[in-house]
Amino acid sequence: MSWAVQSGPVVPVLIGGFLLAVLVSFVATPWILRYVREHRILDHPDARRVHKQPLPRGGGVAVVVAFIAVGGGLALVADSLPGVNISKPLPAANLAGLFIGAILATVIGAIDDRYDLRARWQFLGQLALAGVAVLAGITVPYIGNPFGPGNIQFIAPIGIAFTVVWIVGMINSLNFIDGLDGLSSGIALIAALTLGVLSLTQQVNQPMVAVFCFVLAGGLLGFLRWNFHPAVIFQGTAGVMFLGYTLGVLAILGSAKVIVALLVLAVPIVDTFWVIVRRLSEGRSPFSPDRGHIHHLLLDLGLSHRSTVLLIYVVCATLGLMSLFVSSTTGVIAFFGALVVLGLIAFVLRRGPTEAAS
Repeated sequence: MSWAVQSGPVVPVLIGGFLLAVLVSFVATPWILRYVREHRILDHPDARRVHKQPLPRGGGVAVVVAFIAVGGGLALVADSLPGVNISKPLPAANLAGLFIGAILATVIGAIDDRYDLRARWQFLGQLALAGVAVLAGITVPYIGNPFGPGNIQFIAPIGIAFTVVWIVGMINSLNFIDGLDGLSSGIALIAALTLGVLSLTQQVNQPMVAVFCFVLAGGLLGFLRWNFHPAVIFQGTAGVMFLGYTLGVLAILGSAKVIVALLVLAVPIVDTFWVIVRRLSEGRSPFSPDRGHIHHLLLDLGLSHRSTVLLIYVVCATLGLMSLFVSSTTGVIAFFGALVVLGLIAFVLRRGPTEAAS
């Protein structure tokens, strides 16, 4: 892997932004916890949920506060940041799309946390968020060629359609995997760090994108103190919508490294794919809730709550590390390999309890 020349000077900025975001998120979470408790914004247990008593939700707003405050502040002084000021700046429209879309995602998610919107309204909100990105000029112009060297260029309509599917898919993937304490937060943390490191490579050379990724990772780490098992507060839709949108946009900015993001987020993406396929095959809505996710199946297998989360962390971190060193072709092969393997694992785990019961 070849690293950008300016990666050395930008390291103190990355570390400083990361630690400041950790502090902001860590301090903000108890304030948000107090607010949502007072206003009874709670996640109530049911047949598919693991927790046994109502718990506050909406805690992901702390990550948003950290990202907007720290990331936005660093963006305003980007011209004076070492390692960033000598690189090609991000267009102002892209920055506006990133931050305005992140805030809008949080607002839409917070409304759902408060009023439990129907799935169709959430989906319309996700399409609106993708529209914000497109209007801000954040689209996927190409992807790495999985069948050989070079890139596959998209004409504008296809690039826009790909971007919409990408952002909506990212939001739903994180939403579907958000079923255990700290699971989606930790997966997003791993993804943010991976994309941040990737942004420092010679091929991408976008240190400002790396700064945003490390700030996002810091906000997630500060929040995980309160969200890891046993959690005292959940991300809620506000946090999930924000994370899905922000990670989706950060993966596009710079060099549209969506194949890398596909690999590092393979577990939630593949889980979402097979869950939707199964629900549709059963004649149900793809958004109808159940206990068929990979984390539910691992719990049913006998793993503890914490062991299940840590196991998925390890898988995501391994795929994330792999994504930094493989070509587009290898990355695509690995992703489809994960698609098949996780699908088979889910199939076997679902049949196991059924056959045992019969």
